[in-house]
Amino acid sequence: MKSMRNLLLIVVVLCGVNLRAQELNVQVVINAEQVQNSNQQVFLNLQQSISDFLNNTKWTSTNYKPQEKINCTFTLNILESPSTNEYKGSIQVQASRPVYNSSYQTSLLNYKDDQLSFTYTEFETLRFNETSFESNLVSILTFYVYTILGLDGDSFALKGGEVYHKKAENVVNLAQQGGYAGWNRIDGNATRYQLNENLLSPSFEDFRTLFYEYHLKGLDLMATDIRESKKQIAKALNRLQNVYNRRANAYLLRVFIDAKGDELVEIFSDGPRINEDVKLKEMLLKMYPTFREKWDKI
Repeated sequence: MKSMRNLLLIVVVLCGVNLRAQELNVQVVINAEQVQNSNQQVFLNLQQSISDFLNNTKWTSTNYKPQEKINCTFTLNILESPSTNEYKGSIQVQASRPVYNSSYQTSLLNYKDDQLSFTYTEFETLRFNETSFESNLVSILTFYVYTILGLDGDSFALKGGEVYHKKAENVVNLAQQGGYAGWNRIDGNATRYQLNENLLSPSFEDFRTLFYEYHLKGLDLMATDIRESKKQIAKALNRLQNVYNRRANAYLLRVFIDAKGDELVEIFSDGPRINEDVKLKEMLLKMYPTFREKWDKI
């Protein structure tokens, strides 16, 4: 498992802040190098505002122990400022949770959203209102917090993150009032709307079950029984095939492999071999042929 510790992506960009949170350990990074002739202090203040918002908000009623906190990185790449206080770019959201009885962190989400658009006034305090749309920036940040909490919950219990995916759905519904891209069905396939809709859809229940079995029944056994852990992970991944058979271009297939691709190679290219290795490799090649070089390591 030591080699697997290197899987957590470390983002090195313009600037970063790392604070301790209620449920989350969030690092916020702002990269605004492409915005010319701008006051860079604004972005430092924006970074602090986002950090304060994410880290100081109590998002759940659950008390997280220090070792249970979810590590996250929110990286905002600001590409342009069309007008005063208006910004556009992308946001990369990464989250991981600790694996039982080890120092290894497993990726829950590694997601790039290219539809980042918001307004921000320097020194503005960010606040979330559960019953109304306040700002697109707050809505985007809150959506990803609830999605992360939902996936974390799903990794510990079957559909254990349902309440948070529903909260994310409420954010989607309210944000549609703002007129920004990414919140509506018509905005395309790789959107916040699509991600949330897929996670809550009965058509893709196998994905949520996979998330539970992969983590709690698989990875969390790695420290005590590597062979059995690998067998359980391979068994869980069969549910990925069910998602593929239902809809070969399902968005969740991409979301999963962006988070777990490197981890799968680490798990199944090292340690004791199991009978399921060949079948698993064939399945991954079928579903993700563009990653052949990666799967050849299994």
